[in-house]
Amino acid sequence: MEAEQLLMFSAKIILSLVLGGFLVFFAHLSNILILHRRKVRSKLQSQGIKGPSPSLLYGNLPDIKKIQLQKQKQPRPETNNQEIEGRKPLLHTWPSRVFSHIKQWEIEYGSTFMYSAGIIQTICTTDVEMVKEISLCTTLNLGKPSYLSKDRGPLLGQGIFSSNGTYWAHQRKIIAPEFYLNKVKEMVKLMVESTSKMIESWDEKTRISEGKLEVKVEGDLKSLSADIISRVCFGSNYAEGEQIFLKLQTLQRVMSKVPIGVPGLRHIPNKHNREIWRLEKEIKAMILKIVRARSNATCEKNLLQLILDAAKSYEESGDKLPAGITPDTFIADNCKNIYFAGHETVALTASWCLMLLAAYPEWQARARAEVLDVCGNELPNNDMLKRMKVLTMIIHETLRLYPPVAFVVREALQDISFKDIEIPKETNIQISIPILHQQQELWGPDTDQFNPERFAKGIAKACKVPNAYIPFGIGSRTCAGQNLAMIELKVIVSMILSRFTFSLSPGYQHSPVFRLVIEPEYGVNLYLQKI
Repeated sequence: MEAEQLLMFSAKIILSLVLGGFLVFFAHLSNILILHRRKVRSKLQSQGIKGPSPSLLYGNLPDIKKIQLQKQKQPRPETNNQEIEGRKPLLHTWPSRVFSHIKQWEIEYGSTFMYSAGIIQTICTTDVEMVKEISLCTTLNLGKPSYLSKDRGPLLGQGIFSSNGTYWAHQRKIIAPEFYLNKVKEMVKLMVESTSKMIESWDEKTRISEGKLEVKVEGDLKSLSADIISRVCFGSNYAEGEQIFLKLQTLQRVMSKVPIGVPGLRHIPNKHNREIWRLEKEIKAMILKIVRARSNATCEKNLLQLILDAAKSYEESGDKLPAGITPDTFIADNCKNIYFAGHETVALTASWCLMLLAAYPEWQARARAEVLDVCGNELPNNDMLKRMKVLTMIIHETLRLYPPVAFVVREALQDISFKDIEIPKETNIQISIPILHQQQELWGPDTDQFNPERFAKGIAKACKVPNAYIPFGIGSRTCAGQNLAMIELKVIVSMILSRFTFSLSPGYQHSPVFRLVIEPEYGVNLYLQKI
């Protein structure tokens, strides 16, 4: 009898613990899904910040999808009906289609509004004064959003682009100096060598095709930029890391289909997540294989060696890495960040730049004349690149109209204020770069037109508020590699201009899309002719 009573008593205790645990879990879940978000929204609403009402789990993601589907059903003109010099110029109004939800909510709720991506509460702003304040903020209490290292973790991990606090500051201290202008100048020769190989390949193909060649340029440009970032940062070449780049591109495409902010979604073993996990594991293994081979073969002080030394110093000093981060993870995350950002964004910008020069032959001729005047029959060097003012204007205008990165996003790691708005902890602040880059009150009535002349007196005079031009981000988190990107773009485009004339293929379809970056949906098809 005593044994039965003891058993019943034990069962009651276990049941009480289970029920208690369930209640604690339910209370925690309720706080995440309902109470915390309601509290944040209430605080923002009391300050005049409005926005659409979110659903429980998905927030406003269904609304975004609905608005975008409605926009897609509308006729989509690709060119202006008014002919200029016998041709119809392209329209560059794509942000209002690709980010139609932002445009609609901006009209409904003002230049600063709120919405939810899943359970992530976001303030979206196109108010240039708020953008200016954010750009001047240097406190570590404003960082990158946690979804980058969680929902986008397989692609970015906790590398320099997604980490925060002192861990980010340590990574920045290691990596940023390698991209200072004096260092990048030393990389020009390697960039020229890599670009020469691609041009020689195009030369041969043009000869075989009897003088006129159709090329889908972004594929070759991705290989080229991958080769450059491999050589200048890791002392290797594209062939050595080809599978890494291809798998990173596949991972990017898969992850672009998975929404952020939906609780538990990234843990479900569905088809997409299984592919993401597989790719993440394979990419890490391949990076570490290359890293170990390079560290055993050379002591060359390139960026890779600095990352290795930093990982080693963590082990030897006893300093604690963030939870879940090992020295191998530290190495792999930062290599993934540099591999991904260092080749993808440059290749896309070069593709858009060539597309624009093909669509505006007068600017192509003007840029080519400058390149030939500056370089003559010689390959470009750093001094020559500095003298290419027209090409610099064209690249800046390309980055204005087609910035590869669509958003600057920050998270309030503590309560913080901008433009007298108190923003609660864990709230995301989002700035839409393409929409900011096409505001008429900042850029003038020709904001949706290709006009490099606006940058003739530099970025500071290109629009009313220089802080509105942010293709490389803002503030202390500005892209560390922007010097590398600008010089690499000058090398690639100038060398192509000096060897080829090019025009848009009749098969080219102008359709920018957002897949974590802004890219041409159907590629950029050009006709090349050797000069």
